[in-house]
Amino acid sequence: MTYPKDTIELVHGDGTPTHAIIWLHGLGASANDFPPIVPELGLLKSRTIRFIFPQAPDRPITINGGMRMPGWYDIKGVSIEDKQDAVGMKESQSMLDDMLEQQINAGIPSENIILAGFSQGGAVTYFTGVRSQHKLAGLLTLSTYLPFDGDTQAEQHEANQHTPIFASHGTHDPVVPLAMGKRSVDVLSELGYNIKWKTYPMEHQVIMPQIEDIGHWINEVFSER
Repeated sequence: MTYPKDTIELVHGDGTPTHAIIWLHGLGASANDFPPIVPELGLLKSRTIRFIFPQAPDRPITINGGMRMPGWYDIKGVSIEDKQDAVGMKESQSMLDDMLEQQINAGIPSENIILAGFSQGGAVTYFTGVRSQHKLAGLLTLSTYLPFDGDTQAEQHEANQHTPIFASHGTHDPVVPLAMGKRSVDVLSELGYNIKWKTYPMEHQVIMPQIEDIGHWINEVFSER
C-alpha cells in the first residue's frame, strides 16, 4: 500500500490483519508519537489489528508566525476556531478518506476500522468520521474539538449516526480548552451520536489511566466485529 511519506505501520497480533486503526498525531508532532502506546493498550490477542500512523505534511502555521511544521491544517487565530482553515481541513479529510479506502481494498471491512486522532488529528477524525459514507467501527478523539460544528448537521452522513465515539480530554488543557471539547460532545450528542465522554486530571497530553481506558474501549468495539 502507498501511504503518505513517513507513515508508520505496525501490527498487533498474528496473521493477516482483520481490523485497522488509523491514528493521526497533533500539530507540530510526528507519526512517532503514538506507536509506543500500542503495547500499553492491553489489546486482546483475538483480533489482529493493523495500526497506521500517518505523518502530517509540513505547512506554514499562521498562529506560529508562519513557521512551517507538521500540521493537518492551519491555525489562523489565537482562538482555535478563529478563521478555520476549510481548505486544509478538506485536504486532510481527503487524505484520511484515501487511507480508509486503502484498508478496505486490502480486505479490511470499513466496519472493522477505527479512526483516531489527538488534538489537530482528532479534529480531522471528527470532521471525516461524521461525513464518511463508510460505516466505521468507531471514532477515537483525544484532547480535541469538532471543527465547523455549525455545518455538521447539514453535512453529516447517516452511515455513522450510531457509530461509537470515545472522546477524552484533560481538565487542565491549556491548548484546547476543556469547555471547547465538551461543547463538541454536546453538539454531537444533540445530533444523536453515540458518544462516550471522559476527562482526566492532565494538560494537553495522554496519561496511563486514559491509555488503559482507550484499550478497554477498543477491545469492546472490536469484540463486536
